[in-house]
Amino acid sequence: MAKAETAPRVPLTRERILNMAIELADARGIGGLTMRGLGEALGVEAMSLYNHVANKAALLNGMVDAVFAEIELPSHSDHWRTAIRKRSVSFYEVLMRHPWVSGLRDSATQPGASTLRHHDRVIGTFRNAGFTVALTAHAFSLVDSYIYGFALQEAALPLATEEQSAEVAEAMMSQLPVAEFPYLAELTVEHVMQPGYQYSNEFAVGLDLVLDSLEAALAKEQGAAGIG
Repeated sequence: MAKAETAPRVPLTRERILNMAIELADARGIGGLTMRGLGEALGVEAMSLYNHVANKAALLNGMVDAVFAEIELPSHSDHWRTAIRKRSVSFYEVLMRHPWVSGLRDSATQPGASTLRHHDRVIGTFRNAGFTVALTAHAFSLVDSYIYGFALQEAALPLATEEQSAEVAEAMMSQLPVAEFPYLAELTVEHVMQPGYQYSNEFAVGLDLVLDSLEAALAKEQGAAGIG
């Protein structure tokens, strides 16, 4: 009787570990990610993971770096505003796929190559457009603060779809003393409760306002320096 063939065992690699860790974090949140659980998901003992990642901190750093690799790098062949806008939209979409990243980005003590490449390209986009070093620092901080902040707020709101937005708005309006909060009522009725409203649509509008302010700041700085 012929012996049943067994499927070849997929070798354990750092890439497999990171991909599975990201998948688990997406499903369970970063608090639900443990080395033991990760090992079980990969079909190995937890100790085997340490042949590829030194410790939990190294795992988290690697996960953040892998996520940064998903973000579209700004192209230096585009106008700076177009390049930063594309990158910002891509960054926002990545954060919505991996919301746990927002809580880890500042804890990475050893940023990986993808993270460093990303930051360098963004800085270079501003510098090549004529932003001074100081204005580049301000611009980078402003843009990323907006992206992270919006993603965190959207994740906390029960407004993922048009239907959910309408339900929440209607429930709120049924209990809201309109005379006491007239402006909140006005915004809810004339904006949030309108057909097609989704909170996520606010991202692009706010991003353009941020880029408008940076464009004005650059023009003011160059005007003061006698450029342009």
